Amino acid sequence: MAQGLEVALTDLQSSRNNVRHHTEEISVDRLVVRRGQAFSITLYFKNRGFQPGIDSIIFVAETADAVYLESEPQRQEYVVNDYGFIYQGSKSWIRPCPWNYGQFEENIIDICLELLEKSLNFQVDPSTDCALRGSPVYTSRVVCAMINSNDDNGVLNGNWSENYVDGVNPAEWTGSVAILKQWHATGCQPVRYGQCWVFAAVMCTVMRCLGIPTRVITNFDSGHDTDGNLIIDEYYDNTGRILENMKKDTVWNYHVWNECWMARKDLPPGYGGWQVLDATPQETSNGLYCCGPASVKAIKEGEVDLNYDTRFAFSMVNADCMSWLVHGGKEQKLYQDTATVGNFISTKSIQSDERDDITESYKYEEGSLQERQVFLKAVQKLKAGRSQGPNQADASPFSSAPPRQDSSRSLDTPSLQPSDVVQVSLKFELLDPPNMGQDINFVLVAVNMSPQFKDLKLNLSAQSLLHDGSPLAPFWQDAAFITLFPEEEKTYPCKILYSQYSQYLSTDKLIRISALGEEKNSSEKILVNKIITLTYPGIMINVLGAAFVNQPLTVQVIFSNPLSEPVEDCVLTLEGSGLFKKQQRVLIGVLKPHHKASITLKTVPFKSGQRQIQANLRSNKFKDIKGYKNVYVDIGL
Repeated sequence: MAQGLEVALTDLQSSRNNVRHHTEEISVDRLVVRRGQAFSITLYFKNRGFQPGIDSIIFVAETADAVYLESEPQRQEYVVNDYGFIYQGSKSWIRPCPWNYGQFEENIIDICLELLEKSLNFQVDPSTDCALRGSPVYTSRVVCAMINSNDDNGVLNGNWSENYVDGVNPAEWTGSVAILKQWHATGCQPVRYGQCWVFAAVMCTVMRCLGIPTRVITNFDSGHDTDGNLIIDEYYDNTGRILENMKKDTVWNYHVWNECWMARKDLPPGYGGWQVLDATPQETSNGLYCCGPASVKAIKEGEVDLNYDTRFAFSMVNADCMSWLVHGGKEQKLYQDTATVGNFISTKSIQSDERDDITESYKYEEGSLQERQVFLKAVQKLKAGRSQGPNQADASPFSSAPPRQDSSRSLDTPSLQPSDVVQVSLKFELLDPPNMGQDINFVLVAVNMSPQFKDLKLNLSAQSLLHDGSPLAPFWQDAAFITLFPEEEKTYPCKILYSQYSQYLSTDKLIRISALGEEKNSSEKILVNKIITLTYPGIMINVLGAAFVNQPLTVQVIFSNPLSEPVEDCVLTLEGSGLFKKQQRVLIGVLKPHHKASITLKTVPFKSGQRQIQANLRSNKFKDIKGYKNVYVDIGL
């Protein structure tokens, strides 16, 4: 009988396998393979050679293809691409914010694995946690909870206070690598600070690093429904100023989350594919601050009883909005808007710098019969769920905490008031582009669509907003009286001076202008508002000459102060995976009014292929003037 084989050496062929598995940028020294794809190893024996027909070797490797994407361009974009754009601004002015995901940068894979081991799940039961990591549903919920720090020593502290003196203003970040490396270097202490796009960007980095196809999604006019009735309640005073309310329902100017691609064997057939995951700590999910995965298909079809957090995700894109007038301690319903929430849902296009509008994957066309039928189906499912008690189907795959009880506020859809047959319409129109540092010129257009005279009293106001919909104090008010002949249109000119708004702006540079109209001898009210996003000139980046691996490259950066006053404490930051070993910080100091400046710096690219430089300029007056430049790095000789 032949002597048994004894293994002397195992060659994992890491370099060769990693190239085939597109993980060579992570490492060439250790084996990093992807699910569902073949790889080769070589075994060397010390006592004798392998004899075919006599010897047999059984090699067991358990993998799964629950996150497999058939399209190679999609795999390149959603797993391999290490830079992208996150869309910000407003539905009338969508701007791309460049971002360095950097999932293949040095030590990032180790930091991602460390993140899993710092989770509450691993701390409580390491063996069960590791056994469940083959499930993308489970793993995505673990990562989602660990990106924020509300329950644990997660990666980021959220801050919407406008006070960031003990950390970094979220608007200043341009990439995930610096955040993850800071978290690791400080012994896993949460990094200060993040808001929704930062949470989503860091989660994208972690998920792509772990091999799960992921993209970043922006929803403009995103609902945050705190009481689970699919109605966002907004309150106004008699000047048209939006008020903070105790319910904390808000419409975020934009909100950013992730989609991850995975099979959903825990759901009925047809609900796999893209899944919503939202790491921004808004509401708890089975006791932890995470959200999802919620099937995008289930959201579109109103299947709000399917796991996980589909009701909340549905409200972000398709809740109705109810406006109330608060006066004399009483609330008067103004109108219900079925189309305000969920617009221009956006993500970066595949292998392109263009924006891809994916709204149709989340909802049927606003105003269509299908959209209303889905909304009513969702309402009925929530009613049925509440009549049966807590929804046990939302049990977490890793938590025994009971599901959160929603409030008992009525789910009945309020009927529209008779005056919604509009007789007078109001709208705002900008006369000039809303550039930062300049006065804002606009008109209020009033149109009488009835055969009767109309006497209107108008109260106008302006106030800054945070991007999550939170209002700041008003800084401008006006009043007007307009008489309209039958079917007449009139305009009322308005101007807000830079000196009036400059000291009241938030980092988000959002101004809401509102008008509340009241007809003489009538109790009917007309409300109109418009959100203005003030714009900056961007940073220009020039690459001087061709780029080659391991060859010096000169980069020119041109920037300016857009204001008619000097700005201080100016700092320019640059980064780019494969181009800079670490984030570059250049102290600029003072920039004179409208002064244009440029700097040049050298770097040595260390990775080939398509790359991107991301830049940010901050000062004591502004925090997020952005710029980017795509660079192709050749291997050279």
